[in-house]
Amino acid sequence: MGKTYKIAVIPGDGTGPEVVAEGLKSLDAAQAKFGFTLEMTDFDFGGERYLRTGEILPAGAVDGLRRFDAIYLGAIGHPGVKPGILEKGILLRLRFELDQYINLRPVRLFPGVETPLKNKGPEQINYAVVRENTGGIYTGTGGISMKGTPHEVAVQSMVYNRHQVERCLRYAFEYARKFGKKAQGKADVNTLALVGKTNVLTYVFDLWERAFHEIGEKDYPDVKREYYHVDATCMYMVKSPEWFDVLVTSNMFGDIITDLGAETQGGMGIAAGGNINPEGVSMFEPIGGSAPKYTGKNIINPLAAICAGAMMLETLGEIEAARAIENAVRDVTATKVKSLSAGKMGYSTSQVGDMVAQRV
Repeated sequence: MGKTYKIAVIPGDGTGPEVVAEGLKSLDAAQAKFGFTLEMTDFDFGGERYLRTGEILPAGAVDGLRRFDAIYLGAIGHPGVKPGILEKGILLRLRFELDQYINLRPVRLFPGVETPLKNKGPEQINYAVVRENTGGIYTGTGGISMKGTPHEVAVQSMVYNRHQVERCLRYAFEYARKFGKKAQGKADVNTLALVGKTNVLTYVFDLWERAFHEIGEKDYPDVKREYYHVDATCMYMVKSPEWFDVLVTSNMFGDIITDLGAETQGGMGIAAGGNINPEGVSMFEPIGGSAPKYTGKNIINPLAAICAGAMMLETLGEIEAARAIENAVRDVTATKVKSLSAGKMGYSTSQVGDMVAQRV
């Protein structure tokens, strides 16, 4: 008898419930085939609840989510709610209070999916970005003085401590060792590259770089270490993405380069992400947002949500099941869907979900 995992499902706003429904089809197929159990519990957190009750997250919601093994999220963002309220009140709050200190974003081009990069295919676009997710400049350290005057001053500081940096780097080394290109049979060595700006942000990235090499030399001698400036990384994500294996970087830089990477793999319709606490509760989601204009039309692309479900299984340790879902998505992109754009796939949302689940 396989393991049982408790999963909190937050379908969210807009097309979120539609894509989550399709992701659940593949997860159901995977648990039936590979002998584990997913106990799903739905939560109505999102715009509709906020408009109805005036509360973003009810009292005890975060503590309640700690009882689960993972969170499967559809999308957050409602046209009737001012931007930032739900995003900060749900997404950022969960990331910080559940200490989801890793943001994991695979950048993989599936067969049949168009990329804006000339002469690049699935073999060239196949890497992952590990982004520190709870520190850095996004924590809001700073403030504004003399606001509204000609002498107004705004300060927002990038702050990291050794603990935050080291735990992120250790996760990245472990990920490179387990899932890097050597582990995939596509290289002679697994490589982890630190992305930073040591020539300008000399204090913060001195800390990152020293920790990177100290940890790597002592505990991960089998993982090759490289360093890239963030601006050079952006250039080579376009020019030579095949150079990359696993990248690790700070919160802000990671935010920027992962969206660039998503575009090279075919856009937000195929990009999935994980907000991970390796010792606690992690949350997995499609990156594309709630897309409210497509709500209820059964034309939105569900593949990113399906891939997010596969990431969830991988993180839970169900590697074989995760690969089965990914391979099913590859088969569907290679042989069936015409486009990843809403209404142009050649199939409805539910039909695409059915095809992937059947292949699992």
